[in-house]
Amino acid sequence: MRPIRTVSVFPTLLTLGNLVCGFFAIVVAARVDRPPEDLSLLTAAQAFADATDLMLAAWLIFLAMVFDGLDGYVARLSRSASDFGAQLDSLCDLVTFGVAPGFLLVKMCPEFTHLHSRAVWVIAAAYAACAALRLARFNVELADDDEHLEFKGLPSPAAAAAIASFAILFHTLRNPATTFEYASRVDSLLQTALPFFGVLLALLMVSRIPYPHVVNQVFRGQRSFGHVVAVLFALVAVMIVRGYAIPIVCCGFVLYGPIHYLWERAVAHRRREEEALF
Repeated sequence: MRPIRTVSVFPTLLTLGNLVCGFFAIVVAARVDRPPEDLSLLTAAQAFADATDLMLAAWLIFLAMVFDGLDGYVARLSRSASDFGAQLDSLCDLVTFGVAPGFLLVKMCPEFTHLHSRAVWVIAAAYAACAALRLARFNVELADDDEHLEFKGLPSPAAAAAIASFAILFHTLRNPATTFEYASRVDSLLQTALPFFGVLLALLMVSRIPYPHVVNQVFRGQRSFGHVVAVLFALVAVMIVRGYAIPIVCCGFVLYGPIHYLWERAVAHRRREEEALF
């Protein structure tokens, strides 16, 4: 066994910030009580209070994504990247982007949890297990000279963001002051669909479907002035109507991978057929 003699302080603190955010996301989500046997006893005020805790847990996961993006960047900038940092990052990611979203998934679907309590816990456990497999595979397959412009399989932070985004949406839908006429109906439909969406996220994480590295492809390097303006207005639009925009953006990224993959395969297949004819 080779002892570790030095550790980079600032990147390590950023990585641990990721872990702390994930831990407190679980703590805050745990405030939500188990739904009563008769769901009609769950008042609108209590549902909104629970949704507020879940929204806070979701924002903690998004904050953890900031720490997760900064730690590697700071380590490379300071030339202090190490195997210790990479392993610590994966351990923290497992808690924040594996365990915390799975626990959040159970807590924010009271109707589905009430009817299928065992099923939702199995789905949440499967999600966490797939996140662990995804992170372990990433560590083993990552090469030192990798430009890191795309991922093989849905990144665990993106999967966690997709689940967390629905907690923000539920907070908007369950707000007593909402003017959306069909808020309760949409809420009920999403509670039914979200566990199955969690299964899809778990499968996409362990798949080989390529996903772009958004930060490296959109924000790094020099871009045209129009590109910067478009990114700025997109961020402004998301923040203005974040209750609805964030889930749309996150789900759009999740679905982009398989849609683009199937489209590329269809185009490639058509080209092979055309070449065979000529």
